[in-house]
Amino acid sequence: MPLFTRTISKLLSPPCHYLLAMTAVLAFSGPLSASAQTLLRVNQTEHPLDAYAVGALRVALEYMEGDYQLDITQDPITQTRAIERLESDQMDVMWLSSNKQVEEQLLPVRFPLLKGLLGYRIFIINPESQSRFNRVESFSDLQELTFGQGAGWPDIEILQSNDLEVITTSKYDNLFYMVEGGRFDAFPRGVLEPWTELAARPDLPLAVEENLVLVYTLPFYLFVSPDKPELAQALHEGLDKALADGRFDQYFYGTDMIEDALTRSNLKSRQPFPLKNPSLSDQTPLDREGYWLRLEDL
Repeated sequence: MPLFTRTISKLLSPPCHYLLAMTAVLAFSGPLSASAQTLLRVNQTEHPLDAYAVGALRVALEYMEGDYQLDITQDPITQTRAIERLESDQMDVMWLSSNKQVEEQLLPVRFPLLKGLLGYRIFIINPESQSRFNRVESFSDLQELTFGQGAGWPDIEILQSNDLEVITTSKYDNLFYMVEGGRFDAFPRGVLEPWTELAARPDLPLAVEENLVLVYTLPFYLFVSPDKPELAQALHEGLDKALADGRFDQYFYGTDMIEDALTRSNLKSRQPFPLKNPSLSDQTPLDREGYWLRLEDL
């Protein structure tokens, strides 16, 4: 909407959802054959998810047939602009968190690059409120809390559809001042985000809540034009082969961004509250072995 350039702090909110894609782009030239060279032009901004996605693409290329070369440039663009470029055949691949709407518009490569980690949400709070969160034991207790979100974020629909109260603002930075001032109780953040966000705002007495985690399915996919199903298939097959070989998990768990998020969030010790995601496509590969992070495996 819901172990992310600014910095990891902007991974999910507008930062997150406006640039959950801080997109990278590929220019796909030529047929997918072993004999043809395919130039993959990738636009990598400073957003940490760009670097991660480019790395995942490199892993996929190791298992794809053909002669590929990455040409990496820097061109900051929004998710909306990236979609426009994809649809106008100015580029071939982008990435972002998925929902029904975008999957109807673009062609997804249904391999969750972050193993669903974007759907694990912990809270930024005023540390004086930690004792209140310590008393949360049931979902009804959770419903007594209020949650802050940026106007238009996809997470709003998820939280509200699970009967949680949401307070919104049009300005991302305001959310930190609002939770500090008690305008709402918690600011849910993806596990990749909160510590860097707090480090960027040392003047605010905020903390990461210690015990709870919201969990909902939120895939982070590669997307291509609906006119290029052969490219989507090649990417998907490459990623599947990398997963079967153990190479993808080696990359995922070995990435500093992921390792740091999993270590600092201590997800396995938190009380999980599963939420339904009404915007999730029916074609989401929920049962695919190895696709999703499971708390019991940490």
